[in-house]
Amino acid sequence: MTILADDPTAAAVLAAVPSYPVPPSGRSPAIDALRQARAGHGLAVGHDGVMLILRRPWLALDVPVAPPLDAHLPYGSIGEPRADLRCGLIPADFLDRILEHFAAALPNEAAAFVVWNEATGEFAINYPEIDEATPSRLVYRTPALAADWHVICDIHSHGRGAAFFSSTDNADDAHSTKIAIVIGLIDPSKGPNIASRLCAGGMFLPMPRSPFAGGNDAA
Repeated sequence: MTILADDPTAAAVLAAVPSYPVPPSGRSPAIDALRQARAGHGLAVGHDGVMLILRRPWLALDVPVAPPLDAHLPYGSIGEPRADLRCGLIPADFLDRILEHFAAALPNEAAAFVVWNEATGEFAINYPEIDEATPSRLVYRTPALAADWHVICDIHSHGRGAAFFSSTDNADDAHSTKIAIVIGLIDPSKGPNIASRLCAGGMFLPMPRSPFAGGNDAA
């Protein structure tokens, strides 16, 4: 067996985020195991680029993170990208309930988390502890969850202002795996506007669709 690092800490890091070449024919048991894992992440290197394979109990994500290398590689293809919610879509009425909560908090900003229980398949809304809330600033805490519960969506409002991700949001989301949503223009006569993204592997990825049942598009 080839030892990739002689430092124990470095070896543990490499083992936690492995990198595998894609065989030119047949299958790779190592890559298959990574794709089937309950949780973990690593890289698949192919002739057509590099794929991040990330798994969480609620998410199966395969996303290209590098284009094909200029050098010739006798490897196979990394395959097609995917972003699947293993937990399924969030009940549609959750969004209505969160919007009502945000409207009640006006003119201040507010926050909510959608969480999911891996054992029971149950979704729930968690309204976090708020340290500070004004019409332009919000400081809140990620909930400490019991066993089997996972944060799916981290949602906050911009009150009557437009929805966008601030530099503070970028810093807060950089090391998380979650769906981040900002809801702005909260006014029953106009309807809200929504900005959303998938935070994974230090990247901010566009959402192909709404994570809520009945919603077809994501901003």
